[in-house]
Amino acid sequence: MAETARTTIDSAEVERFSRIAAEWWNPQGKFRPLHKFNPTRLTYIKQEICAAFGRDPLAPRPLIGLRLLDIGCGGGLLCEPMARLGATVIGADASQTNIEVAKIHAATSGLDIDYRATTAEALAEAGEMFDVVLNMEVVEHVADVDLFISACGAMVKPGGLMFVATINRTLKALGLAIIGAEYLLRWLPRGTHQYEKLVRPEELEKALQTAGLKITDRQGVTYNPLTDSWSRSRDMDVNYMVLARKE
Repeated sequence: MAETARTTIDSAEVERFSRIAAEWWNPQGKFRPLHKFNPTRLTYIKQEICAAFGRDPLAPRPLIGLRLLDIGCGGGLLCEPMARLGATVIGADASQTNIEVAKIHAATSGLDIDYRATTAEALAEAGEMFDVVLNMEVVEHVADVDLFISACGAMVKPGGLMFVATINRTLKALGLAIIGAEYLLRWLPRGTHQYEKLVRPEELEKALQTAGLKITDRQGVTYNPLTDSWSRSRDMDVNYMVLARKE
């Protein structure tokens, strides 16, 4: 009997996000937390890319000449600002519905973004290479984290960067990111995250190192209910970001 090919695709996760794809660009809708979270991660991404590639962060389009992949791009919430900063952006998502939503919004925004309904392993197999890979809020939704990180890592050019953002597998995260955000506050649809699929920093970092990447920075991201805002923090117990560079 032939061995089944490994895949990063979790069909239930793809279907879940496809059902609510129309909500991507509604700042008060089902993706409101991402809209609130976006400025914090965008500032960090821009800062670190400019530092790594010797770009002026105050320039209007400091990322010109850089090829960037946003894997698991959803409706394009990160692709569009990266394109505005000058990067050549490829947005990939396993959900065809998400990709169609992203294409329509980019067109109405006058942005040229290459959106593709595909997987990380398919892109890697095709030999795609990037200066920057954004891997944001995705690893907790894939079927095989190690395979996913391996495929993404293979696409980072030497000297290039990969950003990974996800949720820690801790009781604190269970209480805040799942029970609090999904069941009590209803910020996200119930079932958006499963506790057993959350990834601890040491697990993520091991996968990145196995993929040939060196960890260069770690950041926690915390929510302040008094100001209804997110900020970077040393606290990685719930949301966190890891930056890695290809040697």
